[in-house]
Amino acid sequence: MQAFDEVHRAIHHPPDRRFRVWINPWLIVAFAVFALAPVAIAWGQYLIAGLPAQTFLPPTNLDNPPTAHGFPAWLRLTHFVNFFFLILLVRSGLSILMDHPRLYWNRDCTPNSEWMRFTPLEVPTDREWTAKEDARYISPWLALPGYRHTVGMARSWHFLSVYGFVLNGFIFVALLFFTDQWKRLVPTSWEIVPGAWRAFVYYATFHMPMEPNGFYQFNPLQQLSYFTVIFVMAPLSVLTGIAMSPAIDNRFPFFPKLFGSRQGARSIHFILLIGYLCFLAVHVGLVAVTGFVRNMNHIVTGRDDAHLVGMILGLIAIGLVVLSWVLFHFIAWKYPRTMQHLHEAIDGLFHWNALSRLKPNERYTEEDISPFFWPNGKLPTSNKWKQLAANGFQDYKLKIGGLVENPLELSLEELRAQGKEEYISTHHCIQGWSGVAQWGGLPFKRLIEIARPKPEARVVAFYSYGDALYGGEYYDTQRIKTALKAKCLLAYEMNHAPVPEEYGAPLRLRVENQLGYKMVKWIERIEFVETEKALGKGEGGKNEDDEYFDILPNI
Repeated sequence: MQAFDEVHRAIHHPPDRRFRVWINPWLIVAFAVFALAPVAIAWGQYLIAGLPAQTFLPPTNLDNPPTAHGFPAWLRLTHFVNFFFLILLVRSGLSILMDHPRLYWNRDCTPNSEWMRFTPLEVPTDREWTAKEDARYISPWLALPGYRHTVGMARSWHFLSVYGFVLNGFIFVALLFFTDQWKRLVPTSWEIVPGAWRAFVYYATFHMPMEPNGFYQFNPLQQLSYFTVIFVMAPLSVLTGIAMSPAIDNRFPFFPKLFGSRQGARSIHFILLIGYLCFLAVHVGLVAVTGFVRNMNHIVTGRDDAHLVGMILGLIAIGLVVLSWVLFHFIAWKYPRTMQHLHEAIDGLFHWNALSRLKPNERYTEEDISPFFWPNGKLPTSNKWKQLAANGFQDYKLKIGGLVENPLELSLEELRAQGKEEYISTHHCIQGWSGVAQWGGLPFKRLIEIARPKPEARVVAFYSYGDALYGGEYYDTQRIKTALKAKCLLAYEMNHAPVPEEYGAPLRLRVENQLGYKMVKWIERIEFVETEKALGKGEGGKNEDDEYFDILPNI
């Protein structure tokens, strides 16, 4: 579907495109017990006492129908818009997931501690294995934008879809309670619980209960299902998404703990995705078997009759959604920069003015340090870095220049002499993994005092000895004003020892309210500039230039 040059093909369309789902066997057993127990009880009731009497529905008087009945135009429209954005969220979410195809309940992301993975590979122990290498290919027929290492593009689509999904949801709920339609969805009596169970016994034992005309009322199980999806699952999806934000987590460390950890929130977020798909399959199946033509007329034209117009228009609308996947694939790969800028324009004000102002407030102890911390990025191939590494970076000099009053070079010993700050924090990678580590180094604000940037300097660029994904010098930028609000550190120490080579030796950046790719490793030099627009392709960093990442990733 997409033509790549040789460099991009090696990354996006690798030879090994195997896909395999592995789930911890204990969780399979637990899920089977949890999910099958109600079915077993229902069958036991059926075999012993027969089907329950169908007394779970009050009779409907069509001469004097319930106050809330029918499907007004606003409900039919928001129902379709919700379907449209939900599919976008699922497809873009799958692309994001494949960049770290492992799900955990623990905070540390130690290999083989995952409860589910979407890769046939176990992390090798005989050589270094980076998080980038661990990413998997996913077909663009299934995901948006699909292929491999497209997390930056996928995030643009995912967050733009989130805004549409949430806005549509607010409109739906507001109109629900401004009208009588809420009475069809919100239970008002505990009698719905035994009524829902009686309906479940019918479905679980492959019998169809006496279905009401959905134009006027739902059976209790349907009502509870719709209520759960709208008022439980949808808010929980939003909250677990927020719980993966480094700015939120590091400012309000209690919040991700509500879900166990950041990784717990990520796992719940995925389980909710599966829940939506299961609900959609059952929902569509029941629509089909309980009178497809009439049901389609209900939700498409708002009429309670068996004319074919509703079915025809509904199928056309579903077909257009499917065709939109082809259009969005074309847009994703033909105009990725446009989507990146659109995401930035909509997202940017909130990030710059709200999330970036949050000062990290996390509190960890030595016992919280992760036993494993994923390495990411290939070690530098430059001869200069290799020579420096060979003698323990004794000859290393950090170059500080650009728009400063005091350009200078500092060795590691001189950096240490300027002062030290240390803390323990959670690292949040854009790929999805996290880890807790201790960091020690020179505070960025102290570097400001030493270099004395000129008034026109608003941005600081960090250049690496390492290479970017597609080749070329790796760099990234920070707005000076933004970095000073967070715990910003030039770290030469990790877990009370010099930063190891695979984690960025001799010097790496830490900015604790942002995602990890902004924290440049193997720093060669630092330059103060007026704007990031004058560097690279003008997007604020090498990942932003080539992989369409966010310039300010607080979530």
